[in-house]
Parts: sequence; structure tokens; C-alpha cells
Amino acid sequence: MNDSTITLPWLVIRQDDNGNRYRVGRYATRAEAQKIADSLDSRGHKQLYWVERIGQNGASSID
Repeated sequence: MNDSTITLPWLVIRQDDNGNRYRVGRYATRAEAQKIADSLDSRGHKQLYWVERIGQNGASSID
């Protein structure tokens, strides 16, 4: 990785009523990702939103 590479290690994940999981977006900070997840969650839909960090190998729980 060099200085021009932007790292976005934080994911917002959505789980629908059927248990399907989707990446909503990638973010540089946990706070930024949490703000998005909270905003989406406050809309009152039945989907579940949460934040997780991508592991050292680039994997998340939905890979």
C-alpha cells in the first residue's frame, strides 16, 4: 500500500427479512459507518443494519 491508497476498512451491512446480507457501503472510520447505519436504521424498515471491520485478509462475514 502506498500513500495514495485510501483504506476503507469499515462496512455497513444490511440483513433483510429473509436473512440475506448485503454490503451497503465502505467507510474510512467506524464513526462514519455507524452514522450511516443509524440513519438507515431510523427509517423504520424491518431490515437490520450493523457495522463491521474488514479483517487483515480483506474478508468480512459476508464474503
